[in-house]
Amino acid sequence: MSDSRKKRMAMLDNLTAAQAAPPPASMMSSNRALRSARDAVDAHQVWDLDPWSIEDSRVADRLDPSDVQDLRDAIETNGQTVPVLVRRHPSQADRYLLVYGRRRLEAIRQSDTVKTVRALVANLDDHSAMRAQISENMARRDLSFIEKALFAKELMEAGFGTQTEVAEVLTVSKSAVSMALAVVDSIGVGLIRAIGAAHGVGRPRWEALARVLRETSPAPEPLCDLATGTRSSVEADAVRGADGADPSVAAFEAVARAVEPQEPAAQKRPAKKAPDGRAVMLGGKAAGRVQRSPGGLKLEIKDAAFGAWLDGEIEGVLQELHARYKTHAED
Repeated sequence: MSDSRKKRMAMLDNLTAAQAAPPPASMMSSNRALRSARDAVDAHQVWDLDPWSIEDSRVADRLDPSDVQDLRDAIETNGQTVPVLVRRHPSQADRYLLVYGRRRLEAIRQSDTVKTVRALVANLDDHSAMRAQISENMARRDLSFIEKALFAKELMEAGFGTQTEVAEVLTVSKSAVSMALAVVDSIGVGLIRAIGAAHGVGRPRWEALARVLRETSPAPEPLCDLATGTRSSVEADAVRGADGADPSVAAFEAVARAVEPQEPAAQKRPAKKAPDGRAVMLGGKAAGRVQRSPGGLKLEIKDAAFGAWLDGEIEGVLQELHARYKTHAED
């Protein structure tokens, strides 16, 4: 912005903000005219602003807004092709409130070579600014499920509106907003931020994690430490050139494994006891078993018909066998 133009805009700002007490009707009419003139200039101009003159107090829409190294490098190489959107500070001249473009603003703040941020200045109140931010977010396709869920939660807490109103601006159903809020409440904002955006982890897996956490109620601190440590480890592998997963996806999977209910160990059935004794073979086939113990001898016959015949002949058979036994013993 040229010095002369900047002086003119500062004069407009000072004139419109000068009166703390209600001005007379003639001055109010004059101030409205000045504001209209200033807004007309804003609407047709892309300004080069000091990035530190822009305040960012909006509801967070990303879990990793500071991860802008690639964007910073691109802006330093090719320039800032898309302006950010700001609105004038309601009480401080030459100060602005960010509507959208957080990552572009942060990238330029981190740059050693780019000193100004290209910005459009809009005449918006708080509610309109929030709607503009939401519309810009929804136009982007890179917000993950959990980022959108957390955004809905923070919109509600910021007093933007009811679930129905939030659903309307997010272009989703009220039930989807209700479900997203339940997921955030069950997992906890702290653990979600420790895990990160987790692109590629969709609604069903986040819902499953929320359900397990509701059922088990583990202490959140160890899980946050696990998520943070996993992300750091994966990021370190990437720095070393090792192939690695998305750090936040790895953090999600580590937490999910840690809280996954353990299946009870299958009770081992006692091994079948090997039949006592030995098989009795007749005609090359097992006909029964014979078992010897200190108390005597036990004979089992499988063939029912043969068993019935043997039952009737058992005394004669045993007499014959006993005689053979005696003869063998005498020999």
